[in-house]
Amino acid sequence: MDPFTERTPRVVSAVKLLRGAERRKTGRFLVEGENCVAEALSSAPVHELFFTEAAAERYPDLIERAIAAGVRTSPVTDRAIRALSDTVTPPGLVAVCDVLDVPLTKAVTPTTRLLAVPVSIAEPGNAGTVIRVADAVGADAAILAGDSVDPHNGKCVRASAGSLFHIPVVRERDTDSVLDALSGAGIQLLATAADGEIDLDEADELLARPTAWLFGNEAHGLDSAVAARADHRVRIPIRGRAESLNLATAASICLYASARIQHRSS
Repeated sequence: MDPFTERTPRVVSAVKLLRGAERRKTGRFLVEGENCVAEALSSAPVHELFFTEAAAERYPDLIERAIAAGVRTSPVTDRAIRALSDTVTPPGLVAVCDVLDVPLTKAVTPTTRLLAVPVSIAEPGNAGTVIRVADAVGADAAILAGDSVDPHNGKCVRASAGSLFHIPVVRERDTDSVLDALSGAGIQLLATAADGEIDLDEADELLARPTAWLFGNEAHGLDSAVAARADHRVRIPIRGRAESLNLATAASICLYASARIQHRSS
């Protein structure tokens, strides 16, 4: 079988999934690279796997797994894989998967203990990192609220390093609906703020409770109306000369702090 080219209809259709509108229309997205493709094969419907000759030599076991699972596998040219990829150096493996849309009701349950809730997060790398951190600390879910980036964006998928397939990831544009559901479930809302009234180092009793951490937009922080909905505003102590922390770093610190206390008290 000759490798598909960038003009082969199945490749042309898959390339369109690099656009958010096409992902929403078809309910499918692209997953690129060894780790993410392996996680997709383990936990999500995979419809097709495109691979180059070099990738076939590098990842034979992964391709065999796909074939054994009944996934349509298609060799492609290097030019075709570049069209399917949004990276500078494509790894040579691209899978077509069903989107992982999770309803808010699945993430907010009576047993929910810890949630990451980025609000209007714009940078896909940050979104993927927050999802990865939430997975690493054992959070129940990540909820991308407001006008947030699509978690199926290629950069977000790669930054999650497979965690997109491990925990529920919700995308809900109505921020008030998210906050109402959290409060209604008895989950406290904590917002990070440089002038917060509570110091993270002195918040152990607070952190033991079911918690949703609200993280604001990279450039503007939390909208004032959203911040006003928080039960408490928490500051991360900075003892050096750094003026502030970026979103992903702040999220990592806060989520880890909550997970440490919750697991210690469980």
